[in-house]
Amino acid sequence: MTERTLPQPAAGTVDAATLVDNSKRNSLVIGLLLASAFVVILNETIMGVALPNLMTDLSITASAAQWLTTAFMLTMAVVIPITGFLLQRFNTRPVFIAAMSLFSLGTLIAASAPGFEILLVGRIVQASGTAIMMPLLMTTVMTVVAPASRGKTMGNISIVISVAPAIGPTISGIILSVLDWRWMFILVLPIALSALLLGAARIQNVTTPRKIPIDTFSVILSAFGFGGLIYGLSNLGSVGESGVAMGVLLLVIGAVALLTFILRQVHLQRANRALLDLRTFRSRTFSIAIIMLGLSMIALFGTIILLPIYMQTVLGLDALATGLLLLPGGITMGVLAPFVGRIYDRFGPTVLLVPGTTLVSGALWSMTLMGETTAPALLMTAHITLSAGLSLIFTPLFTAGLASLTPELYSHGSAVVGTVQQLAGAIGTAVFIAVMTSQSTTLLAQGVTEVSATAAGVHAAFMYGAVISLFGIPLAFFVRRVPLAVPAGL
Repeated sequence: MTERTLPQPAAGTVDAATLVDNSKRNSLVIGLLLASAFVVILNETIMGVALPNLMTDLSITASAAQWLTTAFMLTMAVVIPITGFLLQRFNTRPVFIAAMSLFSLGTLIAASAPGFEILLVGRIVQASGTAIMMPLLMTTVMTVVAPASRGKTMGNISIVISVAPAIGPTISGIILSVLDWRWMFILVLPIALSALLLGAARIQNVTTPRKIPIDTFSVILSAFGFGGLIYGLSNLGSVGESGVAMGVLLLVIGAVALLTFILRQVHLQRANRALLDLRTFRSRTFSIAIIMLGLSMIALFGTIILLPIYMQTVLGLDALATGLLLLPGGITMGVLAPFVGRIYDRFGPTVLLVPGTTLVSGALWSMTLMGETTAPALLMTAHITLSAGLSLIFTPLFTAGLASLTPELYSHGSAVVGTVQQLAGAIGTAVFIAVMTSQSTTLLAQGVTEVSATAAGVHAAFMYGAVISLFGIPLAFFVRRVPLAVPAGL
């Protein structure tokens, strides 16, 4: 695998003269995309604190309720590979309009849902729009922002990708303290529609599309591959041998479909017809960044889904207290993100990734000590530490990973980043819930109280996460910033 210096712009991207981050057009487009992406990504985790309420209101189990989050991320993992094609085939403005229209429609469906099934459909439609937004934002930034300033801009993207999911539980907790769960969607709907109308009126096209065919078979393989893996993981936490057997079967189906998908992309990319061009992995920096991103997302989303259940079931906190307890972590991410971008631009990724991965691992190990009598202040401290570590990780990974690619692979690289982000997030959610459910169910059958059983299940889940986090620390030393070369003619 090889690295690169900045090459000449390729077909399908803007020429070198437009790579100026102080352009009014570029600043307007990026600003609108950032604001819209924040709104849509926020909804990825807004259901976390609401799960106990929904379990009671809709008479569903924890395993079923977590699908309102897992299905959102799974849909994104299935749809995002298609965005590599969409971003090359269509202009910026129509892609934006499609994304925000889908998200707004999904929000409307969820707000008016009479029960669990329709609510789940609304979340899936929401996710379809969200899936398009993030690769669109990343590809646009890589196309129009000068290399020397990408760290700063990616720092702003990190706010969207990390802070929005982190404060989702806080916002839902505040809403649920005074209103019904449907208001989580009712209040978002006018904001989404406003973003859609403003973007439709003001966003301009910043890339040059080219006609490329879409491979329908690859889309089908992608759906079966990612869907089988996540659905299988979720079933592993089911009660009884039949649930476990079904989980194993779905994992095998997903693995076979994903392997077939990979082989097909390798074949199609020879003629530049791949749905998801895997030549991005020829870059060692990109490959390592993707592995580290996956580990980080497993930690982030597994924690986001588990902590509200722990705080409400074991510690007896209400939804508002739960949301407020998680707020400092989200604020920490937001405050640090711009500084992290500037540090990256000046010093590169290593000085950020090494302490970041260490903090994340330390925070997860501290969470393995949580029990029935853990003080909320200690939990909040652990969550702040985790948030600080993740804020040091995301910007360097996004920036160094995508910058190591050639411009014609930016859209595919962005799609890979988004796919892995959501797949890992869904894996984190499914695995943490599965481990917790399996452990607590076993203890409940032995006569242990629900509080004690849940506490033990949470301990087991965080133990898995803590062990996984250790693998990211040595990898942090191998992510390198690509040397910047001035293109000819500048």
